[in-house]
Amino acid sequence: MRQKGLIYSFVAKGSVVLAEHTPYSGNFSTIAVQCLQKLPSNSSKYTYSCDGHTFNFLIDSGFVFLVVVDESVGRSVPFVFLERVKDAFKQRYGSSIGGDSTHPLADDDEDDDLFEDRFSIAYNLDREFGPTLKEHMDYCMNHPDEMSKLSKLKAQITEVKGIMMDNIEKVCVPLSYLKDLKA
Repeated sequence: MRQKGLIYSFVAKGSVVLAEHTPYSGNFSTIAVQCLQKLPSNSSKYTYSCDGHTFNFLIDSGFVFLVVVDESVGRSVPFVFLERVKDAFKQRYGSSIGGDSTHPLADDDEDDDLFEDRFSIAYNLDREFGPTLKEHMDYCMNHPDEMSKLSKLKAQITEVKGIMMDNIEKVCVPLSYLKDLKA
C-alpha cells in the first residue's frame, strides 16, 4: 500500500456532494460532509483538522472543492490540488454553471423532473467527474516536487499581489481631495 497523502476528494454544490473519489476505505466522506455543513460563509478557503488529517475546502461560485490529506502533507499542496480541480471543473462545466442551463427538450411543465438541474442531485457527476478527481490526485501524489514548487510560487504571487495593492492604496489620491483642488 502506498503512502497516504491525498486521501479523499469531492466537489459539492452547496451541501450536495456531486462527485467524489478515494482509493482508501474509512469514514472520510462522513466527516467531510459534516464539516461541509459547518463551513463559515465568510471565507473561500478553510481547513479542519481531525485525527491526523486535514479537511481542506476551497469555495468558489457556490461550489465547494475538498481534499482530505494526511497532516504531514501540510497546507499548501492541498490548495494547489484544489485549484487544479476547480479549474478542471470550471473548464468542463463552465457553460452550465453560469446561467439558465435548461435542457433543449425540457418543457415548461413544472412537475417534469426528467431534466432537473444536474448540480442539485447528489453524486450526479460521480461517473463524469470522479475519474477527473482520481487523475488529479494521482498526478499530485506522483509529482510532489512540482506541487511543492507550485505552492511556493503561488505564495510568492500572493505576497507580491499584497505589496502591489498596498502600493496602489498609497499612490491613489482620495477623490474628495481632488474635488477640493478643483474648487
